[in-house]
Amino acid sequence: MRLPLIGILRGVTPGEAVAVGEAVLAAGITTLEVPLNSPDPLESIRCLVEALGDRALVGAGTVLGVDEVRAVHAVGGRLVVSPNCRPDVIEETRRLGMQSWPGVLTPTEAFDALDAGATGLKLFPAVQVGVEGMRALRAVLPNGTRLYAVGGIGAAEFAAWRAAGVDGAGLGGALYRPGQSPEQVGEQARALVAAWRATDGEA
Repeated sequence: MRLPLIGILRGVTPGEAVAVGEAVLAAGITTLEVPLNSPDPLESIRCLVEALGDRALVGAGTVLGVDEVRAVHAVGGRLVVSPNCRPDVIEETRRLGMQSWPGVLTPTEAFDALDAGATGLKLFPAVQVGVEGMRALRAVLPNGTRLYAVGGIGAAEFAAWRAAGVDGAGLGGALYRPGQSPEQVGEQARALVAAWRATDGEA
């Protein structure tokens, strides 16, 4: 079963992308995002798709426009994550058969994203909304809406967010920072996966 965790590799370079991706994948995180404000992000995505595409869902983050959606698709990406809600970006992503995870902060943005066909919602920055704010938003969302918390979420916060109704999380600085070795990233990934599974009562 795929864990509802997105590994955000902001700042990764093409030369290290596969080794870092392998380390994250080995820990159990099978959704990988390379933000487009990373060095040569499309090449990193291409490398990850070629090496891991049969085992992982790979795509881009910080996707702001339709042209960027098409560029991600052209290198094999199948995931588009954004910090904001733009219906044209969501619609083009879905037209191309990719998953769309737009950033939302308010009910208006959440429903606009769902109306445009979003696969799920990225509550961002989650630290700004807080657990109680997320709980209030969750209460008005349609049943079955997938809501991931992103921004300021780490192992220490998993239990509170999950108890309040979040479905998953995007893991950035807690998982990977530029310059870290694959071994270090793998260790961090294993700790995050263990903490997430512990909220389900798993050993």
